[in-house]
Amino acid sequence: MTVAPKREAYDVVVIGAGPAGLAAAATSAEAGLSTLLLDENIGPGGQVFRAISSTPVTDRNQLGADYWVGADLVQALRTTSAEVIHRATVWSLDRNLEIAVSVGGASAFVKAQRVILATGALERPFPIPGWTLPGVMTAGAAQTMLKSSALVPDGRTVIAGQGPLLWLLAAQILRLGGRIDRILDTTERGNYFAALPHAFAFLTSPYFTKGLAMMREVKAKVQVVSGVTELSAAGEGQLASVSYVAGGKRDTIPADLLLLHQGVVPNVNLAMSAGVEHRWDDLQLCWSPVLDASGNSSVAGIAIAGDGAGIGGANAAVVRGRIAARAAVEALVPAAAAKLPSMTALRTDLARAERGRVFLDTLFRPAPQFRIPSGDTIVCRCEEVTAKDVLDSVAIGATGPNQLKAYRRTGMGPCQGRLCGLTVTELMAQARGKTPQEIGYYRLRAPVKPITLAELAAVPKSEADVKAVVRG
Repeated sequence: MTVAPKREAYDVVVIGAGPAGLAAAATSAEAGLSTLLLDENIGPGGQVFRAISSTPVTDRNQLGADYWVGADLVQALRTTSAEVIHRATVWSLDRNLEIAVSVGGASAFVKAQRVILATGALERPFPIPGWTLPGVMTAGAAQTMLKSSALVPDGRTVIAGQGPLLWLLAAQILRLGGRIDRILDTTERGNYFAALPHAFAFLTSPYFTKGLAMMREVKAKVQVVSGVTELSAAGEGQLASVSYVAGGKRDTIPADLLLLHQGVVPNVNLAMSAGVEHRWDDLQLCWSPVLDASGNSSVAGIAIAGDGAGIGGANAAVVRGRIAARAAVEALVPAAAAKLPSMTALRTDLARAERGRVFLDTLFRPAPQFRIPSGDTIVCRCEEVTAKDVLDSVAIGATGPNQLKAYRRTGMGPCQGRLCGLTVTELMAQARGKTPQEIGYYRLRAPVKPITLAELAAVPKSEADVKAVVRG
């Protein structure tokens, strides 16, 4: 594995080394295309297979069989000629398929004939009172520490929210000897009835037996409170307690650690900055790219695979990566596609992997009060903007997220809207009586990741570049 791009141009550049990216890069390279895989993490795997090549957790039962599938994907990639660069931060992608990537504090530029974005997902914001206190984390952050360092909570721990990852994390923490005092399930009771029409597909999917076994395992060891309708964290400079309402009754419990989770959403920043069209997904309550059946986007040459194309889970991400790569091979070297599984077979695999997804999306649809905060609850963590601040700005003329920047600087901090964008869109949509599609999202531009001025200044410049800004 290399430390900087060896070439200035590649047939295919894959961005992101999670399930989709690993599969896409291996497929492209297997067909003989020059392939570059860029990933900002220290090793391959993305979040699902985090630290798959280096985890200190050696008991396979503790992380579960699904986790170790990642080792096979990594090995398959290593048998190909694909060039892989880790700790590589892609900060720009344009319509000409030119990519700017920062490696070791220096930027390089590479050109691609095809780009496959496999940037995965982010955890959905969970803006409750006190969510910015030290001691409050996302479930994904806790799982990162668990996989990479075998660290689990040993203090008074509460897990709150909903979704498959919540139950998976709880099971993994318990298997590694960690402590969980209580689980607060925020799944709306009405969601169970709404999901019923989609139950058959779920019952015949792999999700059912695995999920049921995992929930039984956790419930046998931890008190689970269902039907939670209100949630807040409190403490003086540090989390001290968690309050909640369930069944109309309020309770407060002491806590040293609160782990929050209410699903994941596509990581759209790089795709949006490249001009890829996105639409609001009313089922998954997020922005998703507009794609064809092969993952091709509205920008010629850019395809999107994995959860960045819409949340589907790890198995679906792998297949989507292979589909996007095969489409790239068909476009660039049609004869080489004969070496690969047919598109028909891949789409059959995808349908199988996505079976039961609609049931999960409907069941674990986050409640409005946990997506759209009120009062002094922080919305934008970077700039410390509250829900009241946003609503006050709407009252004096802010019409959408981009206008709100001028009023409150929301989305202009280091996270570049990743932690507040969805909340701002839904909050403003509700306040203005509009749909999220009508309200829109932040206008994203390069650099999509923070880089230093020194690094920008060191970027090679042509004579024309210099003349454009220097007099005489």
